[in-house]
Amino acid sequence: MKFTASFLCAFAPLREELTALNFRFKAKLLFRKSAKAQRKSRRVSYPTLVAILIVGFSSLPVVAQTWTTKLDKDVRFYQTTEFGVIVVGTEKSLYAIDGSTGDTLWRRKDTALDETDVAPVPATELLLLNFEKSDKSRIEAVNVLTGDSVWRSDKIKGAVMQMTVEPELNLLAVVLVKDPKNRARDGFKRRPLVHVLDLKSGDELWKYEVGEVEMMPSRWPEDDGKEVDFTLDNYYPPVFVGSRLYVFYEGVTSFEARNGKERLREKYRVNEDGLALTEAEPVFAADVIYVSGHGRVRAVSRQSGDTEWEAKDLGLTPEMILVGDVLYVRTGGQFTRIKDGETVERGPYGVSAIDARTGKVLWRYKGADKGITNLLLPARDAIAIADRDDLITIDASTGKRTSRVSHKIDRASFGLINDSGDIVIGGQSEIVAFNSSTGREVWRARHTPPGRGIFRTVAAIAARAASLYFRYGGTAMTAFRGIQVARVVSGLTWSRSSISNLQTLATASSRRSRNSRFERFNPVVKQIEPAHQLDRLSLFLWHRERLASLRGQWMYFYTDLDTRDGNGLAGVNVNNGRTEREIRLSDLDDRFIADEVFKVLYVADGNRLFGHRLN
Repeated sequence: MKFTASFLCAFAPLREELTALNFRFKAKLLFRKSAKAQRKSRRVSYPTLVAILIVGFSSLPVVAQTWTTKLDKDVRFYQTTEFGVIVVGTEKSLYAIDGSTGDTLWRRKDTALDETDVAPVPATELLLLNFEKSDKSRIEAVNVLTGDSVWRSDKIKGAVMQMTVEPELNLLAVVLVKDPKNRARDGFKRRPLVHVLDLKSGDELWKYEVGEVEMMPSRWPEDDGKEVDFTLDNYYPPVFVGSRLYVFYEGVTSFEARNGKERLREKYRVNEDGLALTEAEPVFAADVIYVSGHGRVRAVSRQSGDTEWEAKDLGLTPEMILVGDVLYVRTGGQFTRIKDGETVERGPYGVSAIDARTGKVLWRYKGADKGITNLLLPARDAIAIADRDDLITIDASTGKRTSRVSHKIDRASFGLINDSGDIVIGGQSEIVAFNSSTGREVWRARHTPPGRGIFRTVAAIAARAASLYFRYGGTAMTAFRGIQVARVVSGLTWSRSSISNLQTLATASSRRSRNSRFERFNPVVKQIEPAHQLDRLSLFLWHRERLASLRGQWMYFYTDLDTRDGNGLAGVNVNNGRTEREIRLSDLDDRFIADEVFKVLYVADGNRLFGHRLN
């Protein structure tokens, strides 16, 4: 028995290669059969091809090698897509790079774009590009896998800030802002324009001009006078729900999705006291929307727009979780200050339970000290939070504290529930796990940031490293199995991510759903032959399918590495506390991003993009 197990383990790599070969053989065989069956065309129909490749590739392990890609000029920006394609901009060109190999898929020469000019459309293989030259400008949608143009429009202009897609209605809502550049500061304002387009043709159906709103710097450089891009990351992105479009820049406003007729307007102050996202993301129930702002929580009728009930005097309410007929609300927390990017604390700190049908406050817990984390639901009858000093468990029905244990984490920022049901509390340099039933410490891991280097840059890299985990979060990290938590939104949204506040990231990640819906655009399969194109396409489609269900397992810390000479990332498995990954980073680059599907970390230095293996 031991011999058999050892034999199988020893030959696991060979087994994986045989699996890959078997899949490729079957895919090609099915392709030939389909081609024979469709004698009038040499191409496989796109839906048939997608079905073949997704099914065949669903269990195929992918291990990418370390690679380096040299580009024509220094890298200005790079961003990932759902397909594992890296979009890279230089001073001269725009590239699409295969994230698993580093190969160049396509290149647009003589194209100098800013990062805010490039945006992937969720649930499609479309990439929006904003071209501005003199007094001429246009938005073009290209296929991210081939670079082919799908549609273009000279009626919409500006940098792409946010968007939402509804494939079933064939609708795309894009939020654009003109000239979103200035030095990093607060008080920078613009008037966003919401354009609703036909997804497949790019034709504009209607538009809406938002009032003047404050924007947020994408970064805060050491040189305070340096010009940076501004974003709308201090607002929740619009979303299609049913046949309506909801926007959240001045409270909540809804429109008929196809004609733009305004149906609902609930105005309230957003980003209080110069802080980002001080109000919770709206929660959609069958008949009402739960919104917060200015110390209040309101239930607004989705049909009439009338306020059904209002709970007052709660304080800042950055998080709401709806479980059954009870709305749990966190008050106070840690917020990103718009003018300098610093994380600051604001109270009062606590948790409230509200009857979702009537608005009656069932109970309030006010025993938390400074630095309250996001809410956790480790069991049906329990709520867990951490403040500056302790992990606190609260009875979900009465609001009474049932346990308190010291966590010894410096500035605890977030909480999550791992695969074992343990409560994990962490900050930028340490995480610790506690048994959710007994409160006993299970494991602890600490990796302090390097002591050398520019402080703000080191801090930015440390925050960026820890934030990688939340890219693969989900409701599972907030609530243990079996607890039904209402989703914040049901649509497909996209927004830039300049916020590195771990509490904000944890809250947003735990509430947002990932969707496997996919709108197909046939230009992706212009020509299947030769065989390696089939393999590459199958890999990209598999990547997107896998990304929809993947949950992060590693929390990264920027630190002095124990086993390698120099600084880099240490990856701690959140399920067992072991440091299982180490990636050396010789040069500081606070833009790095990880792809847990391909198991690659992407870093840029000068005119080179690097892909480092994560295992």
